Amino acid sequence: MKFLVDFFPVLAFFIAFYAAPDREQAIYVATAAAIIASAMQISGIWLVRRRVEKMHIITFALILVLGGATLLLQDKTFIKWKPTAVNWLFAVVFLASQFMGGKPLVQRMLEQAVQLPRMIWLRLNLSWVAFFFIMGIANLYVAFNFSDEIWVNFKLWGILGLTFMFVIAQSFFLARHMEQPGKGE
Repeated sequence: MKFLVDFFPVLAFFIAFYAAPDREQAIYVATAAAIIASAMQISGIWLVRRRVEKMHIITFALILVLGGATLLLQDKTFIKWKPTAVNWLFAVVFLASQFMGGKPLVQRMLEQAVQLPRMIWLRLNLSWVAFFFIMGIANLYVAFNFSDEIWVNFKLWGILGLTFMFVIAQSFFLARHMEQPGKGE
């Protein structure tokens, strides 16, 4: 369920893009839908949990600023930068976590389920930094070298698919470094 809540604005963007009757205005209709969906997402989470994760607040701020600029200036460049801005922000946060707080972010998220040596946690964390950085570049490449329709499809299916493949690769990496029960005895 959390997955659907997290991707609600992206799905709203995708659906609105294809539902827009005017292909020339589709990106602007989709941008407005994503802003509204993001506001609904934040409101719904607040009503249910009485708190909102920083990630949701940050992505809402980015969609509000970049989406707002897109609508106000009728320039789709701003909305096309949004996935890159989010990915690069995540890359910076993961990188900074290696130097602040004593533990890399990936370790804080997974250590209750997996025990690994510090060097493995650092390597895993850096792989997420690289992934987010590369995803930001990939978004820019697709956004500015292909049609709006291809970019919208990449934004949903490409980024989601690449993230899913990366998570699977990470699970294989983790499995190689996890201690087997009874092996250390």
